[in-house]
Amino acid sequence: MSTDLKKDNYSADNIQILEGLEAVRKRPAMYIGDVGVKGLHHLVYEVVDNSIDEALAGHCDTILVHINEDNSITVKDNGRGIPTAIHSKEKKSALEIVMTVLHAGGKFDKDTYKVSGGLHGVGVSCVNALSDHLTAVVHRDGKVFQQEYERGKPLYDVKETGTANDTGTEVTFKPDASIFETTEYNYDTLAARMRELAFLNKGIKITLVDKRHQDEEGKDISTTYFSEGGLKEFAQYLDRNREPLISDVIYFEGEKDGIPVEVSMTYNTSYTENIQAYVNNINTHEGGTHLSGFRRGLTNTLKKYATDSGMLAKEKVEIDGDDFREGLTAVVSVKVAEPQFEGQTKTKLGNREVTAPVSQAVSEMLANYLEEHPNEAKIIVEKVILAARARQAARKAREMVQRKNVLSGSGLPGKLADCSEKDPAACEIYFVEGDSAGGTAKQGRDRHFQAIMPLRGKILNVEKAMQHKIFENEEIKNIYTALGVKVGTEEDSKALNLEKLRYHKIIIMCDADVDGSHIETLILTFFFRYMKELIEKGYVYIATPPLYQVKKGSKSSYAWNDDMRDRLIQEMKGSGNESSVNVQRYKGLGEMNAEQLWETTMNPEGRTLRQVTIENAAECDQIFSMLMGDDVPPRREFIEKNAKYAKIDA
Repeated sequence: MSTDLKKDNYSADNIQILEGLEAVRKRPAMYIGDVGVKGLHHLVYEVVDNSIDEALAGHCDTILVHINEDNSITVKDNGRGIPTAIHSKEKKSALEIVMTVLHAGGKFDKDTYKVSGGLHGVGVSCVNALSDHLTAVVHRDGKVFQQEYERGKPLYDVKETGTANDTGTEVTFKPDASIFETTEYNYDTLAARMRELAFLNKGIKITLVDKRHQDEEGKDISTTYFSEGGLKEFAQYLDRNREPLISDVIYFEGEKDGIPVEVSMTYNTSYTENIQAYVNNINTHEGGTHLSGFRRGLTNTLKKYATDSGMLAKEKVEIDGDDFREGLTAVVSVKVAEPQFEGQTKTKLGNREVTAPVSQAVSEMLANYLEEHPNEAKIIVEKVILAARARQAARKAREMVQRKNVLSGSGLPGKLADCSEKDPAACEIYFVEGDSAGGTAKQGRDRHFQAIMPLRGKILNVEKAMQHKIFENEEIKNIYTALGVKVGTEEDSKALNLEKLRYHKIIIMCDADVDGSHIETLILTFFFRYMKELIEKGYVYIATPPLYQVKKGSKSSYAWNDDMRDRLIQEMKGSGNESSVNVQRYKGLGEMNAEQLWETTMNPEGRTLRQVTIENAAECDQIFSMLMGDDVPPRREFIEKNAKYAKIDA
């Protein structure tokens, strides 16, 4: 993209200071979201985003990310290098200012960077403040400069340490264990973001290396991500586990009203919609004006083509915006100089000037494609008409669900054992696998705030079902009714109205066996596809029943994994009593009595709940598609790759 920048205008005085760093260590969650796994990985993204900004400005094409043996991180790029000269106003090295002052950097000077990424825009100084130790090494002006910091404070002035015949910045940091709940990085989590960045910024090579683990040849685990096709390849990647409806990826790249727009889209035979929208490389999960522009351009252009072609003349169904998006996979990426974010998680674009350029780009792209590919155009319109028929059937099925909610009396499912508390924030519901385990849970629960809803067998696989079949399914109808939510609005047939949600903790409790895992995945697929708002608001959890009871005489303890079991066995053997140690493997919830189930799995004071979150919507979409869709080879490959982690009990 055009940047209108000169290579020599990035100097110390381009660094603008907005505010200090004092509050970061006191309230880290305000700056990086949280101090759990998500916040830990966000540190890496902030440093990498600096390198990506250099790439967007046309000065960097290679980024290396190393997870070191001690779980420290090294990010190295071949950009221009952070300026090291003395800042005329602050009388300090610009490198020190960038590393120690929040919101200080070249990205705030629009003559230096036209656009910049970073979810919170807090920059590398925030990473520095939350690290035990950070080392910054800069190659610039034929020299090597270095400065080290402890918890954000410089250990010495920026110093020259050698000569260099290249340029770039290298940052190594170790997160502060006194701040973060964990300091162990997950390779797959980082890999998903690096892959995404490579697709979003074509022509940039990003290599991720895990120095903690080696392959069979003794080499560090590593993956290099590089995309020549950008979003065109991204759409193909997202759709790789689905059966294509058309063989092409429809693609547009250009600038509209001064806003760079890149769009790719294709259709598959599924019934789900997958649109990923980005602003300056930030995944805007809540959508915004760029997504509105995409939908407007898509709907208007396809509707005009379908009408002009005469294909709608003999149809009695009315076409809706949803119908044009069934089976659609699309990626929308815009670059905005000063993005304004809204929404609960600050990932909804609010810039009104973005809607029209995106809509115009989509209309232009799609109109040209439909005109030049009449056979594919016909296939797409036929898919739209089929979706409209199915939507009408789904609406009737949804209305049945709604009517069930407003029946005389409570209108609640007969199997639901409700709680007496009426404040949703204090209530929780367990969706339990089977009537037997449901009966035990009903006996063991705290009736004041815990509700129990048994589910019969395996619920419908929504990944392979048409929408009206989903709303006609008895177990799914019971889930909607028990929760009290209203499904479907005029704008979006899958949108939830959460005003009457009856529980703010929704807990999935299944057996700790293969069937239980399958049922758990089926329920999670349903929640991801049709109740995503519940996950996004942090309402969905998975219960963690124990795998073993280890018993010796009258003494017993529970174990949630094999290591814990082995440790308990050794502890009990060493107690001096000659009686043998008995180990019971719980293959089902029904093998525990009510008291045991309460003690291990339902008592808030001792239980472990795993909160379901969406770290990367694009990755989640393709994983559910791979696990629950029709395409067998990717699922087989996944099972073969991960089989070594499975344990089979005799």
